[in-house]
Formats: sequence, structure tokens, C-alpha cells
Amino acid sequence: MLDEKEAFFEVVLAIDVFEHVEDYIGFIRRLRTKGGYKVFHIPLDLSVQTVLRSSPLRAVRAQYGHIHYFTKEIALAALTDTGYEITDYFYTRGSLDLPNLDWKKKMMKLLRKMFFAIHQDLAVRILGGSSLLVLAK
Repeated sequence: MLDEKEAFFEVVLAIDVFEHVEDYIGFIRRLRTKGGYKVFHIPLDLSVQTVLRSSPLRAVRAQYGHIHYFTKEIALAALTDTGYEITDYFYTRGSLDLPNLDWKKKMMKLLRKMFFAIHQDLAVRILGGSSLLVLAK
């Protein structure tokens, strides 16, 4: 799609994509001309607990192929720095909404849920477990 000069769509979806792309800045810059609206879903792998433990970052690299890691602020800055106008965004909470079987994940799920109810941004920054859904022009 990026190589098609005439390609233009009303809405372009980039769902869990640019954390896998080596030159993600170049990718999102080129994507900007391909549609009126863009919907990005960006895993927020960087949090206090993932940096302190380090094994979660190695795990998402090994399991999912993430080569870049984001916070909400870094993801939004990457989009605005490449010319996007952010229309709206919100957290998606895979760690809360998806079933977890082991007891450690159940405990983290409970802690995240309580903390998220108090302060969403702080909960995501400290405990992680969320992604960002962004609508941009």
C-alpha cells in the first residue's frame, strides 16, 4: 500500500504494527498520505514495572517481535512529530479484559483494575498492561 502512488483510503488501520517496523518514524510518515483518518493501536510496553523487572520487555520482543517500546507520551509524540493531528485516544486494557489463568496474572489484573479506577494514566505508567487506541488525521 505504501508503494502505490495512487492509494488513498478514507480510513487506514494500523493495528499493532509500528512497534514491529525498524524505521517506524518513516513508516508512519509515509502512511500519513494514504488516508483521511488513521486508527492506530499501539502496545504500551514501557512502564515502571516492565523496566524494573526487564523480563517483560524481553518477553514481548521474543513472543511478539516488538523492536520498539512505547509509553502514551512517546507514541503520541511520534504521531504529532510526523504531522498527524490527534483527534482522540483512549486505553485498551488487554491485561484486564482478556482471561488470565495463572495466579500472578490474576493478582496483577486485580491491582491494575483497582489502580486504573483511581487514575488511568498513572496506573498504565506504573503497572502497564494497556495499549493505546488513537484516531488521527
